[in-house]
Amino acid sequence: MSRTLMIQGTGSDVGKSLLVAGLARAFANRGVRVAPFKPQNMSNNAAVTSDGGEIGRAQALQARAARLTPRIDMNPVLLKPQGASGAQIIVQGRVVGQAKARDYQDLKPRLMRPVLESYARLKAEAELVIVEGAGSAAEINLRQNDIANMGFAREADVPVVLVGDIDRGGVIAQLIGCKAALGDDDAAMIEGFIVNKFRGDASLFDDGLRFVEARTGWRSLGLVPFFEAAARLPAEDAFGLRMRGHDQRDGVTIAAPLLPHIANFDDLDPLKAEPGVRLVFLKDGEPLPPETQLVILPGSKATIADLTALRDNGWDIDILAHVRRGGRVFGICGGYQMLGRVIRDPLGVEGAAGEAEGLGLLDVETTLTGEKALAPVSGHAPIFDAPFCGYEMHVGATAGSDCARPTLQLADGRADGASSCDGRVAGAYAHGIFADDCLRASLLRTLGAPQSSLRYEESIEETLDALAAHCARHIDLDALWEMAR
Repeated sequence: MSRTLMIQGTGSDVGKSLLVAGLARAFANRGVRVAPFKPQNMSNNAAVTSDGGEIGRAQALQARAARLTPRIDMNPVLLKPQGASGAQIIVQGRVVGQAKARDYQDLKPRLMRPVLESYARLKAEAELVIVEGAGSAAEINLRQNDIANMGFAREADVPVVLVGDIDRGGVIAQLIGCKAALGDDDAAMIEGFIVNKFRGDASLFDDGLRFVEARTGWRSLGLVPFFEAAARLPAEDAFGLRMRGHDQRDGVTIAAPLLPHIANFDDLDPLKAEPGVRLVFLKDGEPLPPETQLVILPGSKATIADLTALRDNGWDIDILAHVRRGGRVFGICGGYQMLGRVIRDPLGVEGAAGEAEGLGLLDVETTLTGEKALAPVSGHAPIFDAPFCGYEMHVGATAGSDCARPTLQLADGRADGASSCDGRVAGAYAHGIFADDCLRASLLRTLGAPQSSLRYEESIEETLDALAAHCARHIDLDALWEMAR
């Protein structure tokens, strides 16, 4: 008989996604058929599924942790912020429209049905479904018609474990405050709590755990030390990039502007993991480091708006000077579109209809269309002389004379991308290509980086195994299994 357990948090970024991934791998290692599920997610870091849709990147990682292929039912509602136009709404893998925050609240009652349909399909196949909440369990201003936290837990009768983050401080108040803010019926769904991201001597918090138990009536299920290796796994939220300092290690310098609507930034994770690479995310007002050898323009959920932000920061001037000095530039998806001469949005896909002048580093032009390409892709990359695999997730068509030198040749016969005559400026729509060890090694050789022994995909598996062992050491898995129903 299938069981379900829901992991909710006292706030955003308390580590829910990571814990679900760790628990999924830990239970899978016990021989349990486990599946991840998140009713509603908000993220511009998304993944393409085998059934031709898209879900949050965190759910794709959780599926991998559970040794499953990602599918749309694991995240039936995905919201992708698009700046002034609000958010793109994706239901069971497909775009159904756009809405601003207040308008979305009126749509939520219609979304519970597909959420429950997807949940039922997963539950029918798994022995354990681990559900992840969104934001804070105590967002009482959003409680009406809620599908992400207590609204779902109550509707599906799923027991809840609440996670607090001690690293940000005030975890006792976080947990007890949630109990105070929740209505009695909602609070009754919570059966236990986990304190996450602990640093130091665990015995010093024994009294804190007992105090929370006494004040809430919830069972303490674990005090989880900070998992340093989490930085090796794909992140879901660009907030962490904005808070993080620059990589101080020596090596080839690769810079990427941290644009307001950056999307699928995990494309750069394999480069960040390379010991011979210094990856710099440029924050507002920061100049391009003079030692930069490669600039990467990452994907964007609002390409024209991000192109404006790039110019407002003066990064266009820096990039053009970088190219004149012989530096290299690579654009991914929206970043590829920015490298061309013009981006047109006649249908108002990203907001108001209009067009914008690109950087003019590639002789191509892009027209945004309403249809989104979503598919796994593989093939050969001529400019790197290496195989690749990745995925398409874009709107728009790009054409021009530089497309005669495509960056990628897809296995289905299509070409993707364009490159300049000297090969120093290039771009493509495909995401995820730097995860291929051969392609990445070829790129780094052109930059003069030392040969690397990194096996990126293997390192992700090793990190998930380490995370599972970490969770098993510090969380009472037997108690979680007993609580699940």
